[in-house]
Amino acid sequence: MEDSPLSRRRLLWGAAGATGTALTAVGLTQLMGPEEKAKVKAAPPRPARKTPGIAGPPTTRHTDSSVDYAPAMWVDASESNYTPSNRPEAYPIDYVVIHLTTDILPVMLATFKDPTERVSAHYVISSTGTRIAQCVRERDVAWHSGNVWYNHRSIGIEHEGWIDQPQYSNAMYEASAVLTATICAKYDVPVDRDHILGHVEVPEATHEDPGPAWDWDKYMKLVKTARRRIRT
Repeated sequence: MEDSPLSRRRLLWGAAGATGTALTAVGLTQLMGPEEKAKVKAAPPRPARKTPGIAGPPTTRHTDSSVDYAPAMWVDASESNYTPSNRPEAYPIDYVVIHLTTDILPVMLATFKDPTERVSAHYVISSTGTRIAQCVRERDVAWHSGNVWYNHRSIGIEHEGWIDQPQYSNAMYEASAVLTATICAKYDVPVDRDHILGHVEVPEATHEDPGPAWDWDKYMKLVKTARRRIRT
C-alpha cells in the first residue's frame, strides 16, 4: 500500500523528536533557522503507528546522489517510501502535482526519511524559493498524491507553507515554475491545467492543498514563460 489512509499532512514532529535528534541524525539542522529550531523543540511528540508493507518482489533501488534538476540538492527519501521504476519507459510522465507541506522544510525532509511514513515527493521547495531538495529520482514513483495511478504518471512538488497561513513569495513561485517548466519540457507534458494539477484536483484526493490562496493564473503564466525559454 503506497499511501496511508491516515493524513500525511498532520504535524509529524515525532520524526524529529522533542529534542530534534532525528533531524540532527540526517543532517537537516543545517537547513534550519533559529525560529525553525525553536518550533521543533516546542512541538509535541506524535503517537506511533503501524505501517503496512509493500507487496511485490524486490526491485532495484536508485539511491545515487546525483540530481535530475541541477539547482536541487539531494536529500534522499527512505527506500520504504517510494517505488523504484524506470520511467518514462515503464510509465509515461503526464502530470505535475503541486503540494503544500503544512510543515517546515527540514521536518518534511525528515518525514520522507522516516521508513514508517510511507510518503514522499520528488521535490521540496522552500518558502523563500532559495532551496530545492530532490528526494526521489524522477524515474522512480514517489508516493505523494494518494492515487496510485497518478503517482505512477506524475512528478510531485512540495512547497513549504500552510493553507491557513499563505505566504507564497514571488521567489517561490518563480523557482517552482522553472522546475515545472523543465519537467514539462523533458517529458513533453502540456503546460495547461489539465496536466499541472493541485493535490486537491487528483481523483480520490483527501487533501485541499495547495489551497485557495495559491495563485494559479500567476503560476501558469510563469510556467509558460519559463517553458518558452527552454529548448527541447
